[in-house]
Formats: sequence, C-alpha cells, structure tokens
Amino acid sequence: MRTKTLYRRDGARIGISRFPNFHKSGSIAGMKRLYYGKNALLIRCGSWIYNVSGEPEIYYNLAH
Repeated sequence: MRTKTLYRRDGARIGISRFPNFHKSGSIAGMKRLYYGKNALLIRCGSWIYNVSGEPEIYYNLAH
C-alpha cells in the first residue's frame, strides 16, 4: 500500500496530530478496508500513519 512520508518537524508545523492515526506496525490494507476506505490518503510521520483524507492538499503537496 502506498503512503507518503512527512518529517516530524513538518508534521508538528501543520498539526498532523489532529488526524486519525494508527501505529506503523498496523496493517495499512486492513485499516483501509475496515475503517478509512480504499481511497484514503495516508501519510507516515514518525511511528504513526495518519489519514489526511479530510485535507487532501497535505498529501498532494508532499514531494515524497
């Protein structure tokens, strides 16, 4: 499954902690299937993966 990476300092700057998240050891496919939907936009920041589908510009503005 595809995720983009965001540095912690950039995550703190945009307030990434306000989005739903799960630990990096969790199943991306399972979370998409059960909770977020197959088109969810996911970003990894530190040890957490965040669902930023509510603000897609965050996902699409990342260069990674």
